[in-house]
Amino acid sequence: MGSYGVGVTRAVAALAEANHDGRGLVWPRTVAPADVHVVAVGRGEDIFQAAEKLSAELEEAGLSVIYDDRPKVSPGVKFGDAELLGVPTILAVGRGLVDGVVEIKDRRSGEAENVAVDKAVDYVVNAVRNQ
Repeated sequence: MGSYGVGVTRAVAALAEANHDGRGLVWPRTVAPADVHVVAVGRGEDIFQAAEKLSAELEEAGLSVIYDDRPKVSPGVKFGDAELLGVPTILAVGRGLVDGVVEIKDRRSGEAENVAVDKAVDYVVNAVRNQ
């Protein structure tokens, strides 16, 4: 006996089919595994400390966060994984930290913007709440 209903797996497959690009999934925010994916890019301890602090502040603000803190993985692999997972917002902490900025990327549009570290949490929170 078969069932022709629409179950969870069919719904997820339909979402994936409708929300992807050549790099991976681009989840709608309402069903994404997290609100923001924080990626620490570089080898300096200050980068990882800043990324961890931003992750904690984003969680305190009520957002769900995936934090990629793998120390021995190249930036290309980290960004590839972030795009493959399809979290709507990617926050990269890397070289710009010496200038006091982080990069915030909208996964759907591909647009990236450098934002001051001290304004990054508010920027992401506003982006999440306004979508």
